Amino acid sequence: MTPKPSTPEPYVAGFACLVGRPNAGKSTLTNALVGDKVAITSAKPQTTRHTIRGIVSGPVSQLILVDTPGLHKARTLLGERLNDLVRATLLDVDVVGFCMPADQRIGPGDRFIAAELSELMAAKKLPVVAIATKSDLVDKKRLAEHLIAIDQLADWAAIVPCSARRGDQVDDVLKVLTSYLPEAPGPLYPEDVLTDEESDTRIAELVREAALEGVRDELPHSLAVVVEEITPREDQPEGRPMLDVRVDIFVERDSQKAIVIGRGGARLREVGTTARAGIEALLGERVYLHLRVKVAKDWQRDPKQLQRLGF
Repeated sequence: MTPKPSTPEPYVAGFACLVGRPNAGKSTLTNALVGDKVAITSAKPQTTRHTIRGIVSGPVSQLILVDTPGLHKARTLLGERLNDLVRATLLDVDVVGFCMPADQRIGPGDRFIAAELSELMAAKKLPVVAIATKSDLVDKKRLAEHLIAIDQLADWAAIVPCSARRGDQVDDVLKVLTSYLPEAPGPLYPEDVLTDEESDTRIAELVREAALEGVRDELPHSLAVVVEEITPREDQPEGRPMLDVRVDIFVERDSQKAIVIGRGGARLREVGTTARAGIEALLGERVYLHLRVKVAKDWQRDPKQLQRLGF
């Protein structure tokens, strides 16, 4: 008897949103899934300010990852707008990954997000996959306790532990998220594209990431970055082009400006050196990076300034 020819696997494509409280490992997981640095990472909370799409293309699937700011109890107008951005994003995806770091106990922030997601699961029939991030930071016993605590929070579509930093079970996360995508006639984005972020946005994020390293805890919330212009430098030798990239870093107080600049400008030079390497890799050209630090007083609470800074 002739065996029936196997049916080709249908192509699937769609959107997944990674949520979690601040510093839950969402951006690091996005980068690990995509295999390239598309989201900035930092040990400071509230690093991600924009919805960043990382695109993972395979032979029969395309997963577009939407990395959002951390859902949190908002204390400023900026915080409220970031939360609104997350909620709007959740209504427009095919599957959600809820990141809960294994090295931290389930807390009020996780319960707050779990309650919101439970409503979505009930009302929109939206599948939510619980992801125990940072599994490399704990032993097996602690990880098992964490997985049980996650299971007791809600009726998740699946629970997957992983370590994005070490690469453990990242493929499992991808497989599970992809399994909830709808069928599609083909990819939604060209298969060689890793993100749909504009270059200006990615440059601003690279500068902000560099500026966040090693500064006080209150500074991340007060830091905004705007790319003013990118222009080719004239009179460069043949075959040695260079771009002038002018970037403004905004803080809320003079004392914060002093922190970013550092003694004798040393800190700002470090920021420039670190950011320039990432910008040159992104643009594929040599870059002269001009950084200016400006004070925009209490910009997080001022609707006009928030709009001017892109929020």
